[in-house]
Amino acid sequence: MTEPGVSLQLASERAARLGGVHYRLHFDIPADEDQAIAARAVIGFDLADAQQPLQLDFAAPAASLLALRSNGAEVDYRFRDEHIVLPREALRAGRNEVEVEFVAGATSLNRNPEYLYSLLVPDRARTVFPLFDQPDIKARFELSLRLPAPWLAMSNAPVVEVSREGERVEYRFAPSAPISSYLFAFVAGRFESVTREVGGRQMTLFHRETDRARVARNLDAIFSLHGEAIAWLEEYTGIDYPFESFDFALIPGFPYGGMEHVGAIAYRASLLLLEESPPLTDLLNRASLIAHETAHMWFGNLVTMRWFDDVWTKEVFANFMADKMVNPTFPGVDHELNFLAKHYPDAYAVDRSEGANPIRQPLANLNQAGQLYGNIIYDKAPIMMRQLELIVGEEGLRDGLRQYLREFAYGNASWPQLIAILDERSERDLAAWSEVWVNTPGRPEFRLAAGQGERRLLQVDPQGRGRVWPQQFELLTLYPDSAVAETVLAAQAAVALPAQDPPAAPQAELFNADGKGYGLFPADGASLAAWDRLQGVQRGAALVNAYEQLLAGTGPAPQDYVEILLAIIAREQDPLLLELALRQLQFVTTSLVDDAWREAHGGTLEDQLWASMLAQPDASGTKLLFRYFSALAATPSRVQQLYRIWSRELDVPQLLLEEEDLASLAQLLAIRLPEKSAQIMARQIADTANPDRKRRLEFLAPSVAADAAQRDAFFESLAQPRNRRPESWVLEALGNLHHPSRLAQSQQYLLPSLQLLEEIQRT
Repeated sequence: MTEPGVSLQLASERAARLGGVHYRLHFDIPADEDQAIAARAVIGFDLADAQQPLQLDFAAPAASLLALRSNGAEVDYRFRDEHIVLPREALRAGRNEVEVEFVAGATSLNRNPEYLYSLLVPDRARTVFPLFDQPDIKARFELSLRLPAPWLAMSNAPVVEVSREGERVEYRFAPSAPISSYLFAFVAGRFESVTREVGGRQMTLFHRETDRARVARNLDAIFSLHGEAIAWLEEYTGIDYPFESFDFALIPGFPYGGMEHVGAIAYRASLLLLEESPPLTDLLNRASLIAHETAHMWFGNLVTMRWFDDVWTKEVFANFMADKMVNPTFPGVDHELNFLAKHYPDAYAVDRSEGANPIRQPLANLNQAGQLYGNIIYDKAPIMMRQLELIVGEEGLRDGLRQYLREFAYGNASWPQLIAILDERSERDLAAWSEVWVNTPGRPEFRLAAGQGERRLLQVDPQGRGRVWPQQFELLTLYPDSAVAETVLAAQAAVALPAQDPPAAPQAELFNADGKGYGLFPADGASLAAWDRLQGVQRGAALVNAYEQLLAGTGPAPQDYVEILLAIIAREQDPLLLELALRQLQFVTTSLVDDAWREAHGGTLEDQLWASMLAQPDASGTKLLFRYFSALAATPSRVQQLYRIWSRELDVPQLLLEEEDLASLAQLLAIRLPEKSAQIMARQIADTANPDRKRRLEFLAPSVAADAAQRDAFFESLAQPRNRRPESWVLEALGNLHHPSRLAQSQQYLLPSLQLLEEIQRT
């Protein structure tokens, strides 16, 4: 029986039958991105049971399959439901070898005029070539590529031979270590290559950046951050870097921040090659991204989940480790605040909704695995891990993870297997603890209750299921002349709070003052009023608590909260707090206040943001404020001011704008100044030197056009899969189509977008 995708039943049956899988793959890639890619695969494997047919996964048209031989003989195979079904007569117990000639599927080969890259997570390898596409059948991949002669190539293992014949060049790579199919990767094209030795290890970087100064000022940091991450992980895990090569490619328009391909990490170029004087958050995000992808070499690549229902485990460890690794690189940063600002708003954005999903979700078929990704596994899961670390202790967690990595190295494991290891190091029932935190959605609501001479903190399950999220956090009580911080152990539905002492009435109470708890916490505004008495993460917690109460309908009115935020922005010097407040301000002013308020107060808001920008002590702060000012500026005078900045008629002290900054500003202006839209985009495209950024602007231009018919035509073109690449460009274009100033017209796109969702998920 066959069905599309890779079902859990099929995967389980194959994992029990197969071992020793080895792929020899060859792709003949033409210079013309529209020409087909001829390919060949030789698949070797040990088969325990040859009494049943065997399915290879290949999600491609039947015409793509050109020839197939099994163990040296032609095969009467069936090709249906995205599978090549090998009859039992073509198989034997023991070693088998299947040879396939085919046309490689282009969907996941991300072809561009001068380069291409594979991106096969979570189940896309089967769209490119025939294989057993599931994470628990690890294999060695041995790749060769035939390319246009100027092109360079990178893959999971070192290059062992390069041979040139006329206008073509062939790269042959060593066999990889055993890896899961979603980690197989190659990058090929016209790239600049930089090789350095860091910590005794050779690393090669590919890039396509044409701004030499931009490359020069970022290279040292990029290489050193990778070296520091490897050294930290080797020390923490007690395991040397587990693979043979460590290279990375900086790819324009890469759809994710990064992808942890063994030996060939892919990054979105703009996230590593930063502009001059970047905001602190950009520097932190770059360091965190590099640490995250490097952590995957141990957590996800060395030990991989058995099935994608545990995909979150590799992501939570990568994020959790990255947060630890970044700390020593930025000694002047409040890293507790950074953790809170980075993870809590995005986790709450999902968990406060009725559509919240648990961290761990069941998965019947890998063709649905892409739906498991999101804020919950990237942001809530690290919060959960910090609570777990508080239970077992830093050393207990580290030692448990070391055992986990040693025990399952180059293999697969599940979350329950890790919990069993950690359970031995804790007196708590971690399986029961995990059941609520990991296997159910949502967050608790904390409420104050008083009576019988004591105050209690109630933990309420918003779904009415009586769940309790066991956790600990800090309660900070501010008195007129003192402050008292105490730990609250919220392990039951109701806990007694510490008595308020001295007897003088407290000035304010701040729940979750250390940023370690999780839920909707009480907040009455007094903690924000006591801003000057709070420090770092305490201020961040006060902002997050107040914002969540606002969205829950129990906080201040949106227009009042805008005034609170503007006052904070005017005097706050910490860039992390500044950006947190600015993010809140942008949402409240564009989504919660009404048009009448914006009409009456928009100019004052813009004036205050402009003044705050000019008051910044350095260029990075100026750029941060400018990003939000330009996004919110709507009054004619301020929009004209932005136009003069973009056209180089107005210089702003400390404001350094580069090609990407100007391109973003051009799109905003094309929307805000429809009479100049075509002129602005034409000039920006002409002024853009980098060919990849120029192509991006040409793609985006219709999305900011003044003519609604042109925008409609662009939106309708997205119904064709070939027009939905690169994904990051499409998302940017959709942001333009749905700009707050165009909501009346863009509402017509909502229903067609929803109707396309299922097809988009497939393609």
